[in-house]
Amino acid sequence: MDDRLTLDPHAVRVLGALIEKQALTPDNYPLTLNALQSACNQLTSREPVLNLSDSDLAAALDSLLAQKLIAERLPAGSRVAKYEHRLNYTWNIEGARLAVLGLLLLRGAQTSAELRSRAGRMYSFSGLEEVETALNALADKYPPLVEKLPRQPGEREARWVHTLLPYDASLAANPVATGGNAGLEARVAELEAQLAQLLQRVAQLEQDQA
Repeated sequence: MDDRLTLDPHAVRVLGALIEKQALTPDNYPLTLNALQSACNQLTSREPVLNLSDSDLAAALDSLLAQKLIAERLPAGSRVAKYEHRLNYTWNIEGARLAVLGLLLLRGAQTSAELRSRAGRMYSFSGLEEVETALNALADKYPPLVEKLPRQPGEREARWVHTLLPYDASLAANPVATGGNAGLEARVAELEAQLAQLLQRVAQLEQDQA
């Protein structure tokens, strides 16, 4: 029996954004509704770029609250609710494991090298071995939170994905996830993300040969 948790693309984005902002902007964490929406819809470090509406965000928050993956806080003297993830309690993950999961939630399938290079201020990895250790720890959980994809022809390294959204379904979900306008915007976002990945690989190859 497979007990894996499955979230919709909007809930995945919310969870990833909360993980990222906890590390990058601790003084502004937990996040207000407006800050969280901006984090979900930002144009950088997101693949694909989404455009969550107020109702999209509300539905995602309701889903995550029901599953106790996030919590709503009302600071003393404030009328504005704030939101934080609870993955350190729910899944007992923090540090390197939390960072790689957050990156996979925000940017989809990535290699260990890509995860290390994209971590930035989220977490300072000592090397690829530490990235692999964190990924393997998440893969060894029951149910697993990440899995390693078979290495594709022409690729130097296999990629990893999170299991909260089936990998094939994540590609097909883009038209829905971007909401509103036909699937054209989603397709453009997908192509732009693929182009960015290709350019990064070319740059890495040139650097390796230098």
